[in-house]
Amino acid sequence: MAYSTADEIASAAAVDLARRLVPCWQAALGTELLGVHLIGSLAHGGFSRRYSDVDMAVVDETGLSPQQLDRVRGEAVALSAEWGPKVSVFWADRQFSVGRFPPLDRIDYLDRPVVLMERERVQPARPTLDEVRQYLRGAPFAGWTDRAGQFTAAERLDPKDRKAFLRALLIRRASV
Repeated sequence: MAYSTADEIASAAAVDLARRLVPCWQAALGTELLGVHLIGSLAHGGFSRRYSDVDMAVVDETGLSPQQLDRVRGEAVALSAEWGPKVSVFWADRQFSVGRFPPLDRIDYLDRPVVLMERERVQPARPTLDEVRQYLRGAPFAGWTDRAGQFTAAERLDPKDRKAFLRALLIRRASV
């Protein structure tokens, strides 16, 4: 699927923001920082200016504190009012034992990351099919059920809900 010119411009702006955030991560984490990568649609195509986030994978020695995350998120918004609020950080320590890195995003990190900065490539264990299924049966399914119920009960779709509606529809379509 080809990008529209507007999506290409938006993608370039989002990548530029991610690159400009690397020094912020380095300042926040110092020598603990092992790598910063792009994952998701920005890394491997399909980026949409309307629906995509700026998915970043950050790996460091011991994990990130809420203060470190807040600091860099604040800097992201200061660097780009448009894309800063859409920065989504997936993070883990060296062992991938703490952090926010669900199985599908971990697979994306293993298979198709775009390296922005890498002091050392950390290779976590690949999630098993059972782990992926268990994860999808949990919060993602519960969230889909709640959103689908809200959309079913709504008389009309509010423009701010387009992204959530499309995700609910696509997840349902993929499970059929």
